[in-house]
Amino acid sequence: MADLELPATHYALSGEVHVAYQTMGSGPTDIVIVPGLFSHVEFLHELPGYTDFLRRLATFGRIITFDKRGQGLSDKMSGAASLETRMDDVRAVMDAVGSQRSVIVGFSEGCAMSALFAATYPNRVSQLVLIGGFKRSADRIAFEALDERIAQILKLWGSGAMIKTIVTSLAANPRATDQFGKLERLSASPGTIRAYLYLNYSIDVSSILPTVRVPTLVLHRATDLQVPVELGKELAASIPGAKYIEYPGGDHAFWSGDPEPLLGDIEEFVTGHRESSVDRLERVLATVLFTDIVDSTRRAAELGDRKWRQLLDAHDQLAQRMVEQYRGTVVKTTGDGVLATFDGPGRAVRCAMAFGTAAGQMNIQLRAGLHIGEIELRGQDIGGIAVHAAARIMAQSQPGEVLVSRVVTDLVAGAGLQFAERGSHKLKGLPGRWNLFAASS
Repeated sequence: MADLELPATHYALSGEVHVAYQTMGSGPTDIVIVPGLFSHVEFLHELPGYTDFLRRLATFGRIITFDKRGQGLSDKMSGAASLETRMDDVRAVMDAVGSQRSVIVGFSEGCAMSALFAATYPNRVSQLVLIGGFKRSADRIAFEALDERIAQILKLWGSGAMIKTIVTSLAANPRATDQFGKLERLSASPGTIRAYLYLNYSIDVSSILPTVRVPTLVLHRATDLQVPVELGKELAASIPGAKYIEYPGGDHAFWSGDPEPLLGDIEEFVTGHRESSVDRLERVLATVLFTDIVDSTRRAAELGDRKWRQLLDAHDQLAQRMVEQYRGTVVKTTGDGVLATFDGPGRAVRCAMAFGTAAGQMNIQLRAGLHIGEIELRGQDIGGIAVHAAARIMAQSQPGEVLVSRVVTDLVAGAGLQFAERGSHKLKGLPGRWNLFAASS
């Protein structure tokens, strides 16, 4: 029977990495499922309840599943991918299947990235569903206990031991445990899981959640042993207008036990809600970059009007090239500087450093400031607190320095960037004190 056939695996190209994905169903709504800590798009169908769960979703949508890079059937890699890179992979999969907008369903560890994706690309997300999630991994275990906990996981990796907290209802079943052990082994090596566990511990999207503007549904089971239900409540409370539903029993795995109440709530949320496009299109999450030329007034006086104009033109052309190279957008030039936005903080930081180096070859010294937050789109211009913050941060930077906010450092964990503390500062017109950091590669 054709309707019982399992979906075929295909590959999307994200940069130079092949990301494995599957699709199921042909409903009017695309639904992308972002996996938890580990996955294998083909072997997951061997687990009781998983395929039935997807088929139920496929009655009202086209279901898209994928493996993170480095895991399952996707290309292997050393280390773990940052949130920014994982967002790129989701976009690559959506592009490969021709999906302009999707419902994003994040599960467990995938919830943080799903929320960040929704805030950054609201025009590509119709609705957001978060299952068994949390906003800050450090809330789950004290830093002092982290090394021991990860060592424990690695020691038992491949044995199926994680079934005890993920599919608790089947933990006493030897066959189910063996199956789960095979999923662990096929999904990722111990080294890959170690890299992801350490990277995930540093991820914190709590400051980003208030900027999520798409309709959001947060689901959590009270008996979840992997992610305590209190963390699910905190996740929902941090997202404006999010609907929270708690179930009295069940496993961490969304497909296990009795999933029908959860499936019914997802179907009602997806098919019965008419989203508003106004807020989604006018307010988005972005990384804002401000730069200016050091001692521009003195340089202009030394060079004279004509040569200074020529230097500024060369500077503006360089800025345009550099920002485009790192997939950003030049909003405007500011006379002796640039205002630009990026959809990923890692690319923004690297652009700022590369721009400074290239400008130095033209005998121009720059300073730069970056912050990530919600911006308001005003035709060709932008506004909002994030823009003011980036400008104030730039004003604190020393010649040749790229200065960033704490939020930026939190969201580029694992991206290979280094930061040196530059102290706590009071920024003009902004509340509180801001911890700033100087970036280096």
